[in-house]
Amino acid sequence: MTIPDYQTLMLPVLRLAAERETRVADVSERIADDLGLTQAERDELLPSGRQRLLHNRIHWAKFYMSKAGLIASPARGRFVATDKGKALLATSPERIDVALLMQEPEFREFYKNEGAAAEENGIPAKPVQDTSARTTPEEQIDAAYASMQAALRDELLQRILSNGPAFFEQLIVDLLVAMGYGGSHKDAAAQLGRSGDGGVDGIVNEDRLGLDRIYIQAKRYAPGNPVGRPDVNGFVGSLVGLGATKGVFVTTSTFSQPARDYVKHLSQRVILIDGQELADLMIEHGVGVRSYRKVQFKRLDEDFFGEE
Repeated sequence: MTIPDYQTLMLPVLRLAAERETRVADVSERIADDLGLTQAERDELLPSGRQRLLHNRIHWAKFYMSKAGLIASPARGRFVATDKGKALLATSPERIDVALLMQEPEFREFYKNEGAAAEENGIPAKPVQDTSARTTPEEQIDAAYASMQAALRDELLQRILSNGPAFFEQLIVDLLVAMGYGGSHKDAAAQLGRSGDGGVDGIVNEDRLGLDRIYIQAKRYAPGNPVGRPDVNGFVGSLVGLGATKGVFVTTSTFSQPARDYVKHLSQRVILIDGQELADLMIEHGVGVRSYRKVQFKRLDEDFFGEE
């Protein structure tokens, strides 16, 4: 099943905190069991890959309720329901969410200040009365990042297609060198871009000593024009004729499923890089892109505040 949003988790988190002093990890296991989550769902990570999704949502449910005075933290990494929290549970609420927390003056003040801090940092803040958000702040950041990355990938591919074949060859040289192949930029440039030597577009050294070689095929195709099995089969045939064991086929488009299935069972190691992966590698290794803004997020250092 789908993992509930952090507001839906507030009531079960408070109920468990009312039983005894507890931890996020313990609450997570109890809630996962109650919901019947699979192991894959329990292990699902945020897009950043730095924290489990369920843990993150429980953390934010606990955090917001603490700002409303419903939860307290008596020791490092532990929390428990306050008298106010237990009193709320005694009313048998059907749901606890931000709208309900807004009835507490201290939470309204916190929520208002949170929005003001966001605006000071150039982030449009949602109105205080808008309490319908179902994602945690970290999920919103990850979603915005993913959206910007997708837009950048599309723009990169459009720019590549607007340039000529020579530019595409040079781009592959720059990318392979940035990834650590080719020895030096001069050596890689001397190898790649040869005129179809033996049915391949170029050769680069796998390591700086040139102990092994990788053969390259590059196809600058428009979107909607996938590379099919015949093209890949021809490249593999060239590798066999050259006695090569490793090849990389790069395209700005996509590969058909038969082409992908074909390379899975070859004696040669053939890697297919489609347009999206090409753009991702360019972003990862700083080819054709540059950083224009860095934002650093910090977490509370529990060890700093721990007492022996």
